[in-house]
Amino acid sequence: MAIYDKPVRLLMWDMVKDLGLAKGQILSKEQVVSWFTKNYPKIKQGTISAHLIRLSTNAPTRIHYKAKQADDLFFQIDGSHFRLFDAQGDRAPIYETSEGRATTEIMPEEEKEPISEFAYESDLRNFLAKNLSIIEQGLRLYEEEGITGVEFPAGGRFIDILALDSQNNYVVIELKVSKGYDRVVGQLLRYIGWVENNHADPSQKIRGIIIAREISNDLLLACYSLQNIEVYEYNLSVSLQRITKQRQHLTSAST
Repeated sequence: MAIYDKPVRLLMWDMVKDLGLAKGQILSKEQVVSWFTKNYPKIKQGTISAHLIRLSTNAPTRIHYKAKQADDLFFQIDGSHFRLFDAQGDRAPIYETSEGRATTEIMPEEEKEPISEFAYESDLRNFLAKNLSIIEQGLRLYEEEGITGVEFPAGGRFIDILALDSQNNYVVIELKVSKGYDRVVGQLLRYIGWVENNHADPSQKIRGIIIAREISNDLLLACYSLQNIEVYEYNLSVSLQRITKQRQHLTSAST
């Protein structure tokens, strides 16, 4: 539900008109945040960042927000700068069904394993985003005005999954498709701090969850005294169902 009369997606178009943004002119994220702070102060910084991505035609993560042609407003130059999308000169926009939808994460050599249930972290992320209840009952994906908690922007980086629990408190989920090492803790704490300072209401608590194929002893030690962080190891099982061969259902290759 929109906080104001218009959703943030449409307010972005109003901002472009109000600022008189011309073709080729660079727009900084700081300018965008400043405009919203002045005109629509209830809009959170995380929501603003997510909509900048949704409206940027060349941002791969816009697919998580179901971006459509009506959202083609900006072209992202880098993490903090944008310009107006040029339909004549820029490459074709990225949509959910385009070939550019898949992004892969190249893992450091020490994190590679010969066999893994999930090929990429994106596979694990997408599966869990649709099945958060297997982590915790009542856990649900964060959603607001078409923005979801999948690869949620946080200070120039992206949270794998931002969720809300049954008490409406934030849960930051960090994923590792193979082995989780102690350096993940710093990454997760940074995200938790960002959500607390820039997105959560004062009454909301924030905690973190680390999910990996294997949790290293170093990671367990790093989390030992942190009461707001939980760690999980995932595994998958496969079941088979025998299919009875019936002559009447078979078709000869020669027919």
